[in-house]
Amino acid sequence: MANFQPSAPRLTVLGAGPGDPELFTLKGVRVLGEADVVLYDALANNDLLAYVRPGARQLFVGKRRGMRSYAQAEINALIVENARQYGHVVRLKGGDPFVFGRGREEMLYAEQHGLLTDYVPGISSAVAAAGSVGIPVTHRGASEGFRVITATTATGELSAAVSEAAQSRTTTVILMGLSQLERIVDVFSRHGQGAVPAAIIQNGTLPTARLVTGAVTQLPGRAAAAGIGAPAIIIIGEVARLARAEAATVPAAFSELLSYAEVA
Repeated sequence: MANFQPSAPRLTVLGAGPGDPELFTLKGVRVLGEADVVLYDALANNDLLAYVRPGARQLFVGKRRGMRSYAQAEINALIVENARQYGHVVRLKGGDPFVFGRGREEMLYAEQHGLLTDYVPGISSAVAAAGSVGIPVTHRGASEGFRVITATTATGELSAAVSEAAQSRTTTVILMGLSQLERIVDVFSRHGQGAVPAAIIQNGTLPTARLVTGAVTQLPGRAAAAGIGAPAIIIIGEVARLARAEAATVPAAFSELLSYAEVA
């Protein structure tokens, strides 16, 4: 971490990791212990707050049912206000803050208002949640690459990246896509990938993790039957065949997928 003056208003954007608190970094533990103020999200495991030093302010700025949600502009303002008043603000964000986490946006805003900034990575759920149920994002003979996309644009529309992914044969990991699942399935089906193996993982790396697997076209029905909800990631590609059977909430024998014509 950069050597800042103790009194200088500053921001550290810190990745909380994919959920399991044991996957948090040692550097993250140290940074939380140095914080004067911690602004944390709903996807950051609350167990990590035990590393915050006594007396430091803790402000929840995430989204949870029944609680007020903060707009990004409000969070930006809170960062600057608290840094100027107290010193070191740590922004604790789920996963890695630079993977669809607006981490750099917050740093740029802070820098424009005279704050020093730093970034501490976290393990992204895009890789860790998949791996936690036995799905590698790359695997020899099955996938030579992977792409991580978000399903939804800033305006709430389906991202064009979904269509681009549907025209590829590399592994696709979709974050924040559960609300768009039917549309995602439609796009992949229209590009001839309705029978491709796929999976949805809820609460990856946590004891409450749940998994459903099947062909792309089977995902909506199986997710609904299992009661799968957010936060969850969607994985589309041959690597989904490698999911551990014991991890599945609704078992899906991938032998069903051997005859693609029957599933499509």
